[in-house]
Amino acid sequence: MEPLWFLFGVSAMPITMTLKNIPDAVYERLKTSAQMHRRSMNSEAIVCLESVLLPTKLSPAERLARARDLRAALPKGEFLAEDIDAMKREGRP
Repeated sequence: MEPLWFLFGVSAMPITMTLKNIPDAVYERLKTSAQMHRRSMNSEAIVCLESVLLPTKLSPAERLARARDLRAALPKGEFLAEDIDAMKREGRP
């Protein structure tokens, strides 16, 4: 999930905010999450804030349509079931 301002092509960058006194445990979890999603810590923090403050409710039909669109965008025949299972066991999304 990319930050909403990025997905909707907002022309002006949002306001800059500095966070201070972040607990070590929160910082480490954010860092780990950013690495897992291959995002910067800033982008990961924005995604986390958006998911809590701007939750979107999708109907089951919308969720299914998104999943089908994502599947259709994947290269055909590039993924073997064994490879997908191995990636899951490694903890990759």
